[in-house]
Amino acid sequence: MKDIVNLSQNRGFVYQWSEIYGWLANSWDYGPYGSLLKENIKNLWLKEFVQKRTDNMLIDCSLIMNPKVWEASGHVGGFADPLTDCRECNTRHRADKLVDNLLETTDAVAPANYAGDKTDSAELDQILVDLKVECPSCKKSSFTPIKKFNLMLKTFLGVTDDSASQAYLRPETAQGQFVDFANVARSSRRKLPFGIAQVGKSFRNEITPGNFIFRTREFEQMEIEYFVTPGEDDAAFAHWKAESLRFFTDIVGLKEENLRFSPIQKEELPHYSKEAWDYDYKYPFGWGEIETLANRTDYDLSAHMEASKQNLSYFDAVNNKKFLPYVIEPAMGLGRIVLAALCDAYTVDEENNRTYLKLDPKVAPIKVWVLPVVKKIGHLAKEVYAQLSEDFVCEYDEVSTIGKRYARMDEIGVPFCISIDSTNYDEGNVTVRFRDSMKQEVVALTELNDFIRKHLK
Repeated sequence: MKDIVNLSQNRGFVYQWSEIYGWLANSWDYGPYGSLLKENIKNLWLKEFVQKRTDNMLIDCSLIMNPKVWEASGHVGGFADPLTDCRECNTRHRADKLVDNLLETTDAVAPANYAGDKTDSAELDQILVDLKVECPSCKKSSFTPIKKFNLMLKTFLGVTDDSASQAYLRPETAQGQFVDFANVARSSRRKLPFGIAQVGKSFRNEITPGNFIFRTREFEQMEIEYFVTPGEDDAAFAHWKAESLRFFTDIVGLKEENLRFSPIQKEELPHYSKEAWDYDYKYPFGWGEIETLANRTDYDLSAHMEASKQNLSYFDAVNNKKFLPYVIEPAMGLGRIVLAALCDAYTVDEENNRTYLKLDPKVAPIKVWVLPVVKKIGHLAKEVYAQLSEDFVCEYDEVSTIGKRYARMDEIGVPFCISIDSTNYDEGNVTVRFRDSMKQEVVALTELNDFIRKHLK
């Protein structure tokens, strides 16, 4: 993991946020190549699940919603983590994560009453004692009584900062789809089943963020709320399970052996779910969730209809009846998929003494790198750049030796490098180097764009 973090920072994928002011813990900026990698994954998700489908639509909701939204959804009262402090070194921890880590790394057996963060605080206090859970920092086993800490980030609207003007930065994108369900159904005239998709920022006041960009307080989600007729929800759940796996493997290019689909046990289910499973990725630090697929039933629409006193039911003209649809929700973490893509692609080629990112060309931040063999023919290389940049995200580099430039491009994951020398160029040709094999092929300038396009598929 340390090698991936170093490469990400040195090669412009991810930077420490506010670094010149001493950094803000567990906050990160996406650099030039990280931003493009993230946008490529996001755009591929939009293409697969909105552009290429007739049943999904895209919306973009406000980051700050009426506070009553979060009261109705249950976030104000129940969106909290169980926190405890180590009495010896004063570090703060999520109690359920301390237990989870012990269960994953030792032969300890979970007590019958253990249900993750849903466990009663007093019972969780006792579990820490009974299992002799140690503090990760000082290895002592002495913790303060657990307190529930609400994860929503507060803000204030207007000129005062009292409780009357209190609002929240959204902790998830999903509630926007539910609140706008009736508007979308009416204006789009879609018939069930249909989905409302959204990509955007969410905010959670995580006490224990970490593992690089895996868990942060500000993060980006790609979510679909897929509305179906009750009774058709199990089939829709199976459909989205398959679609998610296809996206991870066929589109993003993750290795299937690094993915697992595991059920969330009944006692650990969120309050709104009939059924939920996690897609986990095997990071260097262990398995971590990159998507939750949940059957939310009609919980959210029902809660908002009751709280708002507005009719959010769907009218089925064929059967002449009104009802609240059930909802299947595939919710992906964009930053976590970016991290998975970096981990999956990180390759050490000992035979050729090089490290490179074997990114799927579809997600690679830069598709083509153009470089003159010598700087004095840079004007010729820039003509090639101009030709290629009409169709692809390219970069130009004329600094340092050709070998050092290749090494840098390999670490950024560029699938194709185009080198220009005057002899080839005078004959109407350039040389294409393939990142993974390092093989080179002479290609005619007139065929170059089509050649790259064919190999990007």
